[in-house]
Amino acid sequence: MSTETDAEKPKSFKLLGILDVQNIPCARDSVLYGSAAAVVAGLGHFLATSRVKRSFDFGVGGFLLTTLGTWMFCRYQNAKLRIQHRMVQEGVKNKVVFEGTKMDPTRKPDRSDKNSQGDNS
Repeated sequence: MSTETDAEKPKSFKLLGILDVQNIPCARDSVLYGSAAAVVAGLGHFLATSRVKRSFDFGVGGFLLTTLGTWMFCRYQNAKLRIQHRMVQEGVKNKVVFEGTKMDPTRKPDRSDKNSQGDNS
């Protein structure tokens, strides 16, 4: 018997029981790139040296380095994008607040504005 809340909530995939790959940004791509790098590094080292244990170690190292590298790069890009979105939202809010006033940044100063500021030249 499933209730409506069970039907609406999709089951998430947790990697090693801790990393929720479906809901954490960048986790899926990082794990996929890391696993591909592990296969390439391990297989490439095995074909070059025919040493199984060392090739496995290279595969694990390639997985760790690639996963952490892509994770940090992706998180950095997401943080930068969030900052840009926040700046745009504040700019739009300021545009709406100051629209039609003397403080409107898009408004060109008129002669009446100069005279009201005290310029008698």
